[in-house]
Amino acid sequence: MKRLFFVAAAAFITSANGQSYPTKPVRIVLPFAAGGVADIVTRTMAQKISEPLGQQVVVENRPSAGGIVAAEAVKTAAPDGYTLMLLSNGTAVSVSLFKSLPFDPVKDFAPISMMGTFDMLLVVPASSPYNSVKELVAAAKAAPNKIAIGTITAGSTQHLAMELFVSLAGVDMQAIPYKTTPEVFSALRSGDIQAGVDFIAPIMGQLKGGVVKALGVTGERRFPGLKDVPTIAEAGVTGYQTNSWNALGAPVKTPRPIIDRLNREVVAATVAADVKEKLLSLGVETRSSTPEELGKLLASEISKWARVIERANIPKQ
Repeated sequence: MKRLFFVAAAAFITSANGQSYPTKPVRIVLPFAAGGVADIVTRTMAQKISEPLGQQVVVENRPSAGGIVAAEAVKTAAPDGYTLMLLSNGTAVSVSLFKSLPFDPVKDFAPISMMGTFDMLLVVPASSPYNSVKELVAAAKAAPNKIAIGTITAGSTQHLAMELFVSLAGVDMQAIPYKTTPEVFSALRSGDIQAGVDFIAPIMGQLKGGVVKALGVTGERRFPGLKDVPTIAEAGVTGYQTNSWNALGAPVKTPRPIIDRLNREVVAATVAADVKEKLLSLGVETRSSTPEELGKLLASEISKWARVIERANIPKQ
């Protein structure tokens, strides 16, 4: 009996230290539907880390408002490294968009690593008289609330990026939310709005087709596939920087050796040429981090978007 106890205890310790992990498939739960950029990023990374882990890494889509369904599934899962969650800027935004959440992004999840970031573009119709961010801002200051800027869905990443732009540029512009990205482009073509903000991937076709022109990219540096487009900060809106990001987390009590093993594999995947090339075509730059860096990012994003949402008077859901 004692021998069985010591064997079981040894097996537990080995597993907790991550030495034999994983011994079965690993599941990543997404708070988004299949087919979107976050889904493609996660599936690409899952496939890449499956081989070195020696186990299949499967992706499970569980979309819901605020990512609540996915977050609860991971929060209540065993902290053994077999159930992971996609964390994103949406996770940070949800804290201020909802009156209450059944989870705390900082306290309930252990950060693993960043996987990638994807920027947005500020665009205007190809026929627009504005050829730079400075020209658009100057026009908005000269005619308050006469220039309309469109994004999708109030509270979305794109909408909040626009609200941050308006705030830091010190202008009064009409914020027009639409249900879908095609509706935003339709409004740009018809002249119902004079500018729009959206992710790079859906805009690329419109850029190549001469439907719109890009004035600035929202990220901290120029996007590799659009090197002629300055960042919005470069273009004159000091301090402006935002993007969407995807990362991995685990239930909070997951042993550190398992977190470190997963971190190593994600870091290796983000520098793999085939992964970088595939995701760059979607407007995504692969990027890794330490668990500590990801934890700091999540906390800072929660604070940042809380201020933006408060200034914009976006009602809580």
